Amino acid sequence: MPAPTLDAAAHVVQLALTPIFLLAGIATMLSVFTARLGRIADRAYRLSHEPKCRRDELARLRLRSRILDSAVLFAATSGALTCLAALTLFLGALRQVEWGTVLFTAFGGALIFAIAALAAFSAETILSGRTVRDEVDDATDALDDRFGSVPADEHRSG
Repeated sequence: MPAPTLDAAAHVVQLALTPIFLLAGIATMLSVFTARLGRIADRAYRLSHEPKCRRDELARLRLRSRILDSAVLFAATSGALTCLAALTLFLGALRQVEWGTVLFTAFGGALIFAIAALAAFSAETILSGRTVRDEVDDATDALDDRFGSVPADEHRSG
C-alpha cells in the first residue's frame, strides 16, 4: 500500500477538524451539565438537613438530576461517536478504504445525540425555572401574610 502524499494527509487533517470542533462543544456542554448536577446535589444536601425538609422540592431535584443524567449520557455518546467519525476519516485515508457509510452514521449519530442532550438540558432548565418561580410565589405569599397585600404597582417600584 503506497504512503499517502503530504497533500492528501493535510486534506484528511482538515476534514477531521469539523468533528473535533463538535467535540469541543460537547465537552463544554458536559462541563455545564456537571456544574448543574453539583448545584443540585448541594441543594439536595442542604434541604435534607433542614428541620422542615420539603419533600416536594427534593422530588423535583431528583427529577432534575435524572434529566441531567440523561443529558450527560447523550452528550458522552455524542462525543464517542464524534471521535469515531474522526478516527474513520484517518483510518479510511490511511488504508485507502471507502468508509463513507461508517463516517455518515457516526457523525449523524453524534449530531442526533447532541440534539437529545440539548433537549434534555432544556427540559431541566425549564423545570429549574419553574422551581424558582414557585419559590418566589411562596416568598411573596409569606410577605403578604406577614405585612398585608401590596398592590401590584408597588411591587414594581424597586
